[in-house]
Amino acid sequence: MDPEPVRAATGTRFATGTQLPCVRKLEGMNTPALPAALADIVDDFQALTEPERLQLLLEFSQGLPELPERLRDHPELLEQVVECQTPLFLTIETEPGDGDSPERVRLYFKAPREAPTTRGFAGVLHEGLDGLSAAEILAVPDDMPEQLGLTRAITPLRMRGMTAMLGRIKRKVAALVPRQQPAQS
Repeated sequence: MDPEPVRAATGTRFATGTQLPCVRKLEGMNTPALPAALADIVDDFQALTEPERLQLLLEFSQGLPELPERLRDHPELLEQVVECQTPLFLTIETEPGDGDSPERVRLYFKAPREAPTTRGFAGVLHEGLDGLSAAEILAVPDDMPEQLGLTRAITPLRMRGMTAMLGRIKRKVAALVPRQQPAQS
């Protein structure tokens, strides 16, 4: 099976459609699939130039929902992501699925408005993961934040903060998933 050449997209420094040097995509060697909403977000970021990606991150920061009142009044229910440069707190809850569908995970974040990068990362994760099943969230690759194409525009410390947010979400979700009982013979 011959590898498929990777062609430049619109908005890159190469002419659209140009075969990129030394870059080939092998069939079946793609990164693990992302949930649809998160894949759309990643595609949106990847289609933009670096300055446009930063603008989109700012838009996600402005779209991060406020905490519901029941959580605002009980900050002890939130867990701080200490790896973030800015104080960021999160929690998850589950709600029953519809019919035969599995439980859905709800994500809640608290991040100061004065920290648009941190709020933007939280906004991306909220929009991309909120309402998914535990299995869908646990299947998200740990390196998903790098797929946004922000590693040159954002400091490594801030990128580690988003990776830590995703890791914290996945750990909290894994703790909620009921342990499978071994089959009895």
